[in-house]
Amino acid sequence: MAKWVHSFGADGAEGSAAMRELLGGKGANLAEMCNLGLPVPPGFTITTEVCTHYYAGNKSYPNGLDGEVRSALARIEERAGRRFGDAHNPLLVSVRSGARVSMPGMMDTVLNLGLNDRTAEGLARQSNDARFAYDSYRRFIQMYGNVVLGIDHHYFEEILELRKEDRGVSLDTELTAEDWRQIVKDYMARVEEQLSRPFPQDPLEQLWGAIGAVFGSWNTPRAVTYRRIHDIPEDWGTAVSVQAMVFGNMGADCATGVAFTRNPSTGVSEFFGEYLVNAQGEDVVAGIRTPQPLTIAGKKTNASPMPSMEEAMPAAFAELQVIRKRLEAHYRDMQDIEFTVEKNRLWMLQTRSGKRTAAAALKIAVDMANDKIIDRNEAVGRIDPASLDQLLHPTLDPKAKRSVIARGLPASPGAASGHAVFSADVAEDRAAKGEKVILVRMETSPEDIHGMHAAVGILTARGGMTSHAAVVARGMGRPCVAGANDLRIDARVRVVQVRDTRIEEGDLITIDGGTGEVMLGEVPTIQPELSSDFATLMQWADGVRRLKVRANAETPADAKTARRFGAQGIGLCRTEHMFFDNGRIVAMREMIMAEDSKGRRAALAKILPMQRADFVELFRIMRGLPVTIRLLDPPLHEFLPHSTNEMEEVAAAAGVGIDTVRQRAAMLKESNPMLGHRGCRLGITYPEIYEMQVRAIFEAAIEVRKETGETVEPEIMIPLVAWPRELEILKELIDRVAAEVAHGAGTAVVYQVGTMIELPRAALRAEEIARVAEFFSFGTNDLTQTTYGISRDDAARFLQSYERAGILKHDPFVSLDVEGVGELVRLATDRGRAGRPTLKLGICGEHGGDPASIRFCHDIGLDYVSCSPYRVPIAKLAAAQAALHRDANAPSATD
Repeated sequence: MAKWVHSFGADGAEGSAAMRELLGGKGANLAEMCNLGLPVPPGFTITTEVCTHYYAGNKSYPNGLDGEVRSALARIEERAGRRFGDAHNPLLVSVRSGARVSMPGMMDTVLNLGLNDRTAEGLARQSNDARFAYDSYRRFIQMYGNVVLGIDHHYFEEILELRKEDRGVSLDTELTAEDWRQIVKDYMARVEEQLSRPFPQDPLEQLWGAIGAVFGSWNTPRAVTYRRIHDIPEDWGTAVSVQAMVFGNMGADCATGVAFTRNPSTGVSEFFGEYLVNAQGEDVVAGIRTPQPLTIAGKKTNASPMPSMEEAMPAAFAELQVIRKRLEAHYRDMQDIEFTVEKNRLWMLQTRSGKRTAAAALKIAVDMANDKIIDRNEAVGRIDPASLDQLLHPTLDPKAKRSVIARGLPASPGAASGHAVFSADVAEDRAAKGEKVILVRMETSPEDIHGMHAAVGILTARGGMTSHAAVVARGMGRPCVAGANDLRIDARVRVVQVRDTRIEEGDLITIDGGTGEVMLGEVPTIQPELSSDFATLMQWADGVRRLKVRANAETPADAKTARRFGAQGIGLCRTEHMFFDNGRIVAMREMIMAEDSKGRRAALAKILPMQRADFVELFRIMRGLPVTIRLLDPPLHEFLPHSTNEMEEVAAAAGVGIDTVRQRAAMLKESNPMLGHRGCRLGITYPEIYEMQVRAIFEAAIEVRKETGETVEPEIMIPLVAWPRELEILKELIDRVAAEVAHGAGTAVVYQVGTMIELPRAALRAEEIARVAEFFSFGTNDLTQTTYGISRDDAARFLQSYERAGILKHDPFVSLDVEGVGELVRLATDRGRAGRPTLKLGICGEHGGDPASIRFCHDIGLDYVSCSPYRVPIAKLAAAQAALHRDANAPSATD
């Protein structure tokens, strides 16, 4: 028979820390502290299984719960020596949520439950302190009124503020017992006015109302949003802990506080926290009063004039210090603890693993491993790979003031301030003069690459987390806010309107790519400083991971960043970005305008030395590491001129009239270019383009090999292959050019030819394709688009609705769809290696930097992942954790 309620108290507990899934984090840790013999007020926990039943049964409770709650309540009465609802010796309880993972502030709490007109008088007599009793009563009415009865906070705050104004005081603590009695009456009247019924006086009715409200808070919008952001499954549910109240608001020998066993910002092993004398727990969090420092050291650090707990309550503080060390040693992790002091007696109300910055997490993990508290593998496993973003990009100074005018998607982390500009050309021009600029666009395209590179940050009104702006910005390490829908951009007059705020070109703005915020003016940023702890943990991660990690890079700056972060090669060099440079775009457009092969070759001959120089620089930087170069992929129309000036420039270079340019542009326009004349299809119809590119690659490889004496082995990747014959034709072209270059240079050219698997047909026919290809790189951005039939740039408009409706668990462009797209990747892996056992396999889409997708890549046996340079450390850590997870025989993405 199911047990719905588990009790805990000084004489032991019906639970432990190992029962987190059933009792939630709070309930499991309260039980564990009781088992350790720590001072914990008695109580009981209603399990998460009741929450599941509550939602499955149309908000009803399972049979037998009522009896178990009554029995557990009787045990609290016995342990506390008080009676629930008794007018002479009343027991009051708190009712709190507790999911299996911490969701701070997302769900509801009710304190001081059990107070009514009779028990409030009893509490006043028992404590000999009417002020304390009626302060507690008004807190209960306000909290219960809001959480359970749904009355907005401001209705109560208004009454309180008017009373303080009438009395000429500013602090709650300055009000008298009579003040609180009157406020209680006014609160009661306000409840009846709002609900047309009186505030409930029956303590059992109050208790079940609070239990239902806490279960109900599991599905509040803020809780749902938090779960979505942090990947917490909806079906986990929350437990409810009911616990005897202890009071920090009974006078000067009472207090309440929150502490961390180490500094959560820096990770330094120092007791860190705050407390308040004569207060309850919510006062510390709500900021009603300025909290006091916990320690003398903290008082000195913050130059606080108020006494620390170490000074004001030395006995309670000394006991808390002992408990601090004991809890950290027991849990082997930094703890976040809540406590109350009642009449100089210390009570522990909560312990949990504390939230911390990425820098603190690194220091704590490395220090604990060095101190032999945990081993190195556990240290590697404790760091959230995604949190490393905090360390790799500039962030806004948290102390700085900011004026937020809009919010979008946090598309690329980091923060930047600059002058708003509305075109890539202006961005490049102003940046060349030493200005910092933010490129503001409705959406970006490959043609904006120079402006994006010149800008310190990118802001778009449209697009999602894997839009062009987001993908390129992450690759460059630029902060980006995408899909800021409130922006009304008029690029013609160079103005953006956000409701009543008008931003003109040149105005200073700030963006935070970590939060999606857009702010007026310049907000100071903090530059990242990578600590020795970072290097140590990366070294430990490298020692356990199997997957290699490469970077997507096509510029020298990208390549240098990739090397600095330890990339083991370039997994994707997008050559199309190289053509948009001002010195090349005219020649590229001249090639497009050419009527025959001879004309195209003449135009491409102008680009060849520039393309060769690009590859020379990349090969030099990578020092013999593999470099995978994708030949030209986008449709030709993306290179075409748009403005009259640009058309005239191309016409002059090509020796044709402007009408000819317009006609050519119209002829190349496609209805659906993503599925049109692009990738290998271009190479087959216009082989001169690929001939020029591979010639530049081979000549550069030979030049660098002669110069450095190091091996240079480029991997030439053919995009968008669907038929083996496409690859055969283009490999013959590559081999022919390689032979010509080798003959001219008098030395052999070493290279590999492979393809990008980005079409479902290619995945299905992988065995045949692998007989021609020496490597596969899964282009999961396009493979996701072509599998779903969804454009990633337009998907942001409806994917969130799909997630809310439960159709999708995640945005498939952010985290790989293992069941659908992943099945194609797995199938292509198996079939590809059947066709060529030595086939090298990698992934180069944005999923290459996503920890969940990396685990899948590890599990199915890929050789490497490739990601944006700034995500290389994230990918390395995720790859190490995937290896540790697999070694521990835990369930995997493919189980």
